[in-house]
Amino acid sequence: MAKLYFYYSAMNAGKTTTLLQSAYNYHERGMRTLILTPALDDRHGEGVVASRIGLKASARRFAADEDLFASVGADIAAHGPLHCVFVDEAQFLGKGQVWQLSDVVDKLGIPVLAFGLRTDFRGELFEGSRHLLAWADNLEEIKTICHSGRKATMVVRVDEHGRVVTEGPQVEIGGNDRYVSVSRAEFKKISEGRGQIELQQPVLPLGERR
Repeated sequence: MAKLYFYYSAMNAGKTTTLLQSAYNYHERGMRTLILTPALDDRHGEGVVASRIGLKASARRFAADEDLFASVGADIAAHGPLHCVFVDEAQFLGKGQVWQLSDVVDKLGIPVLAFGLRTDFRGELFEGSRHLLAWADNLEEIKTICHSGRKATMVVRVDEHGRVVTEGPQVEIGGNDRYVSVSRAEFKKISEGRGQIELQQPVLPLGERR
């Protein structure tokens, strides 16, 4: 039976890599998929989902007020049977859109795999993540490691000096180097001003190294 899956993690845990690998597995078996990505995320160009390790695939951008159940139905009408729907950056979904994706599963019998962050830089749930945690059939954590060696479960936003930033909009597209995945203990420590993140220096091309 089809299910709604939510794969969540802190940043830089390989969510998009896992999504692209899963979509490739379907394609290898001659099965058609649809990758959805929020229109506000244009880091890799319009209609492209890309991972940090260089994998990429075409995707369909969706607006914040778009009916995703209707969009999936229109895609099927235009291109034929669909075997799986993937959603990148699923934390940006609205409550209604999560419900619409559950309708894709329940009414159309198509599995939906959503990938996203669980919490923002303040430790608070994103809207999409909140409702995926409530309504998904399966919850899967994609693990990554804090610089302390513990499992990273949270994200901090830092300035150019590695100091934590606690104010500002929840959504800030781009500038991934300003976000660092940390354990809960490190999140508390840094947020209370008892430490800071040691930012990595950029790696120069071979010809520019000294």
